[in-house]
Amino acid sequence: MRILHTMLRTGDLDRSIDFYTQILGMQLMRRHDYPEGKFTLAFIGYGNESDNSVIELTYNWGVDKYEIGTGYGHIALEVDDVYAACDAIRQKGGKIIREAGPMNAGTTIIAFVADPDGYYIELIGKKS
Repeated sequence: MRILHTMLRTGDLDRSIDFYTQILGMQLMRRHDYPEGKFTLAFIGYGNESDNSVIELTYNWGVDKYEIGTGYGHIALEVDDVYAACDAIRQKGGKIIREAGPMNAGTTIIAFVADPDGYYIELIGKKS
């Protein structure tokens, strides 16, 4: 078994695709409209779906906002340099929620950013 994808609902699919591709550097793998169900799915990630887990962005036509709820945590991305990643994300207009620095009660360098719908993404420094 392996993880295929994580699904997030979005209120503006194009805005979310731009965030994940332009700010976080992912690729749009595929996008498909389902007129009978009145929704669109887009799959984004860092590599081919046969070898990598991806994010499924779901846009339900006519819904422009969701309550994230208290059960959702975050998506985690490994980066070479958390400080440099935060600088690059900030320069591209991304929203930094927690600046880069050691995690609480630990030494791993982390940061948090938010996507346009408010979902948190944790940046974790690559272990050497």
